[in-house]
Amino acid sequence: MSGRISQERDEEEEVKRRFFFFAERIQKLELEERGFVLEMRNIQQSERFSFLVRQREDLRAAKSSIQKAIIKLDNQAKEMFIEALDKVEKEFDYFFNLLFLGGEARIKREGDILNSDIHIIVHPPGKKLQDALLLSSGERALTAIALLFALFKVKPSPFCVLDEVDASLDESNINRFVDILKEFVQKTQFIIITHNKKTISIADIIYGVTMEEKGISKLVSVKMNEEEQDEQG
Repeated sequence: MSGRISQERDEEEEVKRRFFFFAERIQKLELEERGFVLEMRNIQQSERFSFLVRQREDLRAAKSSIQKAIIKLDNQAKEMFIEALDKVEKEFDYFFNLLFLGGEARIKREGDILNSDIHIIVHPPGKKLQDALLLSSGERALTAIALLFALFKVKPSPFCVLDEVDASLDESNINRFVDILKEFVQKTQFIIITHNKKTISIADIIYGVTMEEKGISKLVSVKMNEEEQDEQG
């Protein structure tokens, strides 16, 4: 009987031992699993952090590249603007002399090149150097025409509309205006709105509006040939 009890105790002790053994193993496995999960999270966070760092560096590099491109474009724009303005000023002075029979014309800029104000300074014959805004209406018209022709000389345009630009010019100025205009008609097509007979005389085609009956307008066109233009000129 005592031998049987001893055997049962041994079996009970073996069961307890195995129970605690497996319980300890399970606990270790749980700890190892938790460590593995934490390690994976750290790896993932580290990869995310590295990705964000790379993205930040890429943005900084892109920003630096864009800033360099802007500076380069600004410098090129300044060089092109100064070059174009110098050419326009030279031609402006030339056409001003033709229209005024002398004098001087300049284009003055102040401050930053790309954001500076542009001043037209002219010196008609017999007058002091002054801003174009202080001229008479006829002189301002001639000055504007000289500047317009200067721009066309530097950068020709295939098409141009002139609206009553000769309205305030006297006959002698009209003649000089027409003579210069003839130089540009080979490269530029002009549509001129005018009431001046001298200006009308150089047109290839004349369009007019007449009112044969009260309240009813009618468009009339006349095509001028070279012989008629020579006779009227």
